[in-house]
Amino acid sequence: MNWNNLELPEPYYSDESCYLIHGDCRKQSLSEVSAVVTDPPYELGFMGKAWDSRGVSFLPETWRIIRESCKPGAPLLSFGGTRTFHRIAVAIEDAGWEIRDTLMWVYGSGFPKSLDISKAIDKAAGEYVKGEVLPSSRTTGASGTGIATTFREKTATNPQTLEAKLWDGWGTGLKPSFEPIILAMNPLDGTFANNALKHGVAGLNIDECRVEGKYKWRASDSKVEGSIFKDGSFGDKPHPAGRFPSNLIHNGSDEVLALFPQTKSGNWRGYKPKSPRGFAGQKIGQPIFWNGDSGSAARFFYCAKASRSERGEGCVHPTVKPLALMTYLCKLVKMPEYNLILDPFCGSGTTLLACRKLGIPCIGIDSDEKSCEIAAKRLSQSVMRLE
Repeated sequence: MNWNNLELPEPYYSDESCYLIHGDCRKQSLSEVSAVVTDPPYELGFMGKAWDSRGVSFLPETWRIIRESCKPGAPLLSFGGTRTFHRIAVAIEDAGWEIRDTLMWVYGSGFPKSLDISKAIDKAAGEYVKGEVLPSSRTTGASGTGIATTFREKTATNPQTLEAKLWDGWGTGLKPSFEPIILAMNPLDGTFANNALKHGVAGLNIDECRVEGKYKWRASDSKVEGSIFKDGSFGDKPHPAGRFPSNLIHNGSDEVLALFPQTKSGNWRGYKPKSPRGFAGQKIGQPIFWNGDSGSAARFFYCAKASRSERGEGCVHPTVKPLALMTYLCKLVKMPEYNLILDPFCGSGTTLLACRKLGIPCIGIDSDEKSCEIAAKRLSQSVMRLE
């Protein structure tokens, strides 16, 4: 990629395929971007980090500036937190993007962040009653400090006060098991067909993102001209590349897989047409059957959470996304010829690594210099491995 043609600011790091900028994405003047794939701040004040408490993701102006860098029809994929992604989605929409869908990355390894209300009541009581023996507590000395210390040790397992026993089993939050991914699109210049021919950007890369699997479809009558496939299309055989991609992605954990019990090959299901002419050539009441893994999680794209090796690949970053997941998302918005993917909140640079893996030119921006340092190190290590 000839970066000189784009009149970019001085890079923090660059090579033939990746261009990293240390700065505020709202202060950059870019153009000709074919797609945006990003994991912006969720504005939760995560781990006390300043970059996650500025409100930048909630501002329509942020997403308007990003949109102005894009070609008509350019898709946008933006992660969000379950508590705040609606604010990000509204800001994206108010900036002129069209909301097209919401993907879900489902996983089973989230750690519950829930306060035990029973223990909180006991702790408050232990701190409030000084120098007194609390119900069911034992002390190691006569001082109030000794009582409080022993009390806290006991409340680590069982509620002690009557009030705490009443609230035993109550908490303040649920276990996190998914992250939403907002799918939006820069408004088209006319139709999808016109946009594709005029700007080289349109839609999603469906066939390259199909989910591989063994599927066997058949109609109950061999004379039927065609059948209905699991992706909703018609024809006499399923697509050789696999299932139509879904808006659900999972990490393959036992907890998630249990939601999709396996069905035995050969299980039959049917469709009873209501139209007098039938469905796909069928007569009234004649069902269409199929077999295969229709009840399995195999029909959705699988991607585990970031491994220890990925998290330790030249960096220590608190919000690393799996490379396989970002590769899949970048592939989904890859165009046939012209590509330039932008990540305006690139963090540790996983989107840039994914683009490099796919051979897609990309630009990453981040206002946090430590994150840029991590991303640059990962990118340089990736180049060394390729060489």
